[in-house]
Amino acid sequence: MNNQISKGKSIEITAGGNIASGAPVKVGVLVGIAANKYVSGDTAVIWLEGTFLVPKTAAQAWTAGALLYWDNTAGSFTTTASGNTLSGYANADAASADTTGTVILRQ
Repeated sequence: MNNQISKGKSIEITAGGNIASGAPVKVGVLVGIAANKYVSGDTAVIWLEGTFLVPKTAAQAWTAGALLYWDNTAGSFTTTASGNTLSGYANADAASADTTGTVILRQ
């Protein structure tokens, strides 16, 4: 096949601001994880596939396989669909007291 540009596991964007390594990044309807630390104007690699440790909404329990959404306002993943962007699945259970959980990204 001569027309494949990439395998689709990551995209490159121009960082609109500083981005921490491992930080969730919303690009349109896509949510990914920054591959490295970037400053505004850098070409940033954003992973769209994989399993990552991410911030989760407090006081919310996750069960393995639950749909997860990115809450861009709160800066965390949540099981609340309304107003948020579908991003993946819970990789494992997470207690409501946990501040992080693991997500399997889906696009």
